[in-house]
Amino acid sequence: MKFETPAATNPIDRMKVVGRAQTRIDGPLKTTGLAPYAYEHRDEIENAAYGYVVAAAVAKGRINAVDTTAAKAAPGVIAIVTAADVGKLGKGKFNTVKLLAGPDVDHYHQAVAVVVAETFEQARAAAGLVRVDYARGKGRFDLDAALKTAPLTDAEKPGKGEDRVGKFETAFASAPVKLDAEYTTPDHSHAMMEPFASIAAWNGDALTVWTSNQMIDWGRTDLATTLNMPKEKVTFLSPYVGGGFGGKLFLRSDAVLAALGAQAAGRPVKLAMSRPFMANNTTHRPATRQRIRIGAAKDGTITAIAHESGSGDQPNGSPEAAVLQTNLLYAGANRLTSMRLAVLDLPEGNAMRAPGEAPGLMALEVAMDEMAEKLRMDPIAFRVKNDTQVDPKDPKRRFSQRQLVRCLTEGAQQFGWSRRNAQPGQVRDGRWLVGMGVASAFRNHMNMTSGARVRLGKDGIVTVETDMTDIGTGSYTIIAQTAAEMMGVPLDTVVVKLGSSAFPVSAGSGGQFGAANSTAGVYAACVKLREAVAQRLGYNSADAVFDGGKVVSGNRSADLRLAASAGELVAEDKIEYGTLDKSWQISTFGAHFVEVGVDTYTGATRLRRMLAVCAAGRIINPTSARSQVIGAMTMGVGSALMEELAVDKRFGFFVNHDLASYEVPVHADIPHQDVIFLDEADDKANPMKAKGIGELGLCGVGAAIANAVYNATGVRLRDYPLTLDKHLDRLPAVA
Repeated sequence: MKFETPAATNPIDRMKVVGRAQTRIDGPLKTTGLAPYAYEHRDEIENAAYGYVVAAAVAKGRINAVDTTAAKAAPGVIAIVTAADVGKLGKGKFNTVKLLAGPDVDHYHQAVAVVVAETFEQARAAAGLVRVDYARGKGRFDLDAALKTAPLTDAEKPGKGEDRVGKFETAFASAPVKLDAEYTTPDHSHAMMEPFASIAAWNGDALTVWTSNQMIDWGRTDLATTLNMPKEKVTFLSPYVGGGFGGKLFLRSDAVLAALGAQAAGRPVKLAMSRPFMANNTTHRPATRQRIRIGAAKDGTITAIAHESGSGDQPNGSPEAAVLQTNLLYAGANRLTSMRLAVLDLPEGNAMRAPGEAPGLMALEVAMDEMAEKLRMDPIAFRVKNDTQVDPKDPKRRFSQRQLVRCLTEGAQQFGWSRRNAQPGQVRDGRWLVGMGVASAFRNHMNMTSGARVRLGKDGIVTVETDMTDIGTGSYTIIAQTAAEMMGVPLDTVVVKLGSSAFPVSAGSGGQFGAANSTAGVYAACVKLREAVAQRLGYNSADAVFDGGKVVSGNRSADLRLAASAGELVAEDKIEYGTLDKSWQISTFGAHFVEVGVDTYTGATRLRRMLAVCAAGRIINPTSARSQVIGAMTMGVGSALMEELAVDKRFGFFVNHDLASYEVPVHADIPHQDVIFLDEADDKANPMKAKGIGELGLCGVGAAIANAVYNATGVRLRDYPLTLDKHLDRLPAVA
């Protein structure tokens, strides 16, 4: 199905199942432990051995020799595999560096070998006996030092450099009110609950991998490329994923080493990364250094805005695109954005939930508050003043839907913003300094081709098959809702099968593009199935109505299952997009409100209330959408107040590589959270008129907290995380 013109009225608009709050259909399986995650596929696997990764102990250098003598003699050891044993491997399209070191080492904890043994404990013990002789090289681990000579770059067009509109420098110099400030965000870990894990089994020259991965076709393709084998010989399975946040978008070394280990051992191999390996072996959100300059007229109109950011990555890596939202969020005739990318020998930086916008808004939305204060304007009024309904770079290109002002104003009313004291450091509640903060939320919508297959059985059961994944987002449920709405059947008569490379290729889970595109793909397949049903029944498909398990055309009516009485009906299609997203800017918007308390004695910050107001197209399932937003808000709390991968600049690794020392929010850190969804159906987005929301709930949260801390204390912090040591000596006197 080609989606080339705005969506007209269609069966989804009935919203008898879509748009209704539904409990997740996979919930009972997960809460009872019956949903098998990557490491838990027991029924399909017999006689599995266990793999354990030997990881590089240096961040840069070469491997002189690997001595496996003692390890091979250890109890239970079946096989040990190094790069020297397997010859030249390929490198997947989405991998910045190779997944098995040798002879060069690219970063700390890069996999050097895998030990396969009868039990996990035996594999781990033997891995400790592998002796690797390294020639340590000189690495680059200091972002600030590396940025001094880092070139300009672009996320999509390397070497492009700056993005300019108008004459920023001239307009900024002449602006009566100016801000020029620098902000920093640290490296972040995905810290998902389920570790990177895989089970690999060979049947002759065919490989099956059960793994934890967000993008089935990407992973399957890159695994085949890495192992130098035909893609058709690889089966890739990931029906349940215990969180990914972007870290599992791409093939990682667990799948590769499980496959190589299974090949060497001659039997299936299970491999799960230990928590310390995950921070350094896989990917992370790169640290940023950001400079923001804003010039405005005295009435608050922005006349000049610049956002420059620097980040680091391995050679041939990509920048953390922290400036992209600044191209679109606020009006301003004279604009400048740029990014610099430094080469670092730290572990690979890559996508983490809302890449670009999440750290970018942590800076931009604090700068907007700082500018509002200089102008003596309310922070919300300043944002509303500079709203735009067109792309500031191309005024002919309008937003398909843009309800930012409504998010801000309705959120302010709901949150009680009028009670905020504009003078910071004035509101006390016992020993606590109390403040409120706000930030705009923004995340682009992305169209991606997505396919599905739909079956109608003799029993009336509708089965959906697509390689879409569910990473805790509720994919099973919203796909079932889509099929139920399209075929006019109850939700409990729809079966959804996900996460198999045997199914049609979907958009996958990531970038806030999964829900809208995957359901649009199911919509397309269901349109074909409706046509097949109508043809089988002798009805005109153009006027056939599917409702209540029946098909009605004119004065004729038949049970849906009758269409399959002569045999199962199967339809397959995919949603493909034209150029609507070129003619229209398709984005999601929101506003975050936060109230904090800062202890005058200790400087500790505690959240008291949180509210998110979101405008993100049609909400397919309010229950799972709310869950996504409050989870994202929680992640925003971590980014603002505690999360930071500490870099050892001598030896080039993240020191706090476990959940004991890499701090993330727990239940006691999170207060009451409210979420409001504005009514919206975006006919430019897709036939579902829906857009993603899982990352919008994160974008802006950190800045809202930083602004609330300033309102509470009068101390402006620009370096995340906002730990107590950064303002304790500057707090107002204890009352």
